[in-house]
Amino acid sequence: MEMKDIIKPENLVFKKTSLFTEKPLSYCPGCGHGTVHRLILETIEEMGLQAETIGVAPVGCSVLAYEFMDIDMQQAAHGRAPALATAIKRLHPEKFVFTYQGDGDLAAIGTAETIHACNRGENIIIFFVNNGIYGMTGGQMAPTTLPGMKTSTSPFGRDTEIMGNPLKITELVAHLPGTYYVTRNAVHTPAAARKAKKAIQKAFEYQKLNKGLCFLEFVSNCNSGWKLPPVKSNEWMVENMFPYYPLGDIKVPSL
Repeated sequence: MEMKDIIKPENLVFKKTSLFTEKPLSYCPGCGHGTVHRLILETIEEMGLQAETIGVAPVGCSVLAYEFMDIDMQQAAHGRAPALATAIKRLHPEKFVFTYQGDGDLAAIGTAETIHACNRGENIIIFFVNNGIYGMTGGQMAPTTLPGMKTSTSPFGRDTEIMGNPLKITELVAHLPGTYYVTRNAVHTPAAARKAKKAIQKAFEYQKLNKGLCFLEFVSNCNSGWKLPPVKSNEWMVENMFPYYPLGDIKVPSL
């Protein structure tokens, strides 16, 4: 069988969304960021929203999103993506606006911006990738780092008596009156990715209703920061991250 036979439409089982740029993904092998990117872009393409969507990426691994997403993107200062997204949405209320953030960004330096955007009920989507560590900057402890978890700044493990407990910011924002839809997903298996995509689709549909903020967390791995190969990091995530950050809907609209 020649290549021309393999790529016939009837033989096509998967096609990369056209909203990915041609730049190769530079995330570490096994990282969940690339899969989350794909699910977001597939949803935008399938809903025909490419020209109507504006994304905001701050600092950290998430800052690379604008290199891979062929939609209008803005870069924000570290932690300030919800503030910038608020301004964009208020200036362009007809647009679909989202932020794409990591846990070190959203739940540390950006805690104030996150909490207040959620409390005000800004009509945006926050996509939050939680891998329990600072990835790009060297594997430091993040607000979401698990108890006992070793990082470059907690080499003996996170001591909760000294360093406090991990911040479950998704549960926290679910209690705020301005959040409309709050859910936690993962993308480590095909089944998990399908569930995550359904949540993303709901978030874009809900933004049409102008009812408040949609907050979507994705529990992910960081095999480079965790010092584990990709398969082992996924296993560690399931065994350790999921019990502390259980998957599922936390706040759903009463339609």
